[in-house]
Amino acid sequence: MNLIVKIILLLTLMLTYKESSAQINNQKTETVKILGVCGNCKMRIEKTGNLNKIVKVNWNKYTQTAIIKYDSTVTNKDEILKRISLVGHDNELFLAPDSAYSSFPTHCQYERLEKKEIFKIN
Repeated sequence: MNLIVKIILLLTLMLTYKESSAQINNQKTETVKILGVCGNCKMRIEKTGNLNKIVKVNWNKYTQTAIIKYDSTVTNKDEILKRISLVGHDNELFLAPDSAYSSFPTHCQYERLEKKEIFKIN
């Protein structure tokens, strides 16, 4: 009986520690549009976006949106979305490089956002 109580106590402490160690200081939360289509896209987007104790990205493939929680004193939405675009995912702020997007397997290729010309004003 004593062993069971110790095991339960140990498991409770481990779960509590995991929750407390994952907290982000000065947290700001934003919902953003990031394009992708599958579970591989989800893993790539979240792995690229997440930074331990600084950024947590949770992407939903059905809505193609992500909830981004980040430490606003360390990073910002632009930096996070830029990193994600560089691995091949268009988002509301940045278009992915063609070379990154075209390296995806066919099942990961989504309908790309339209590129807009930027005109120089003299």
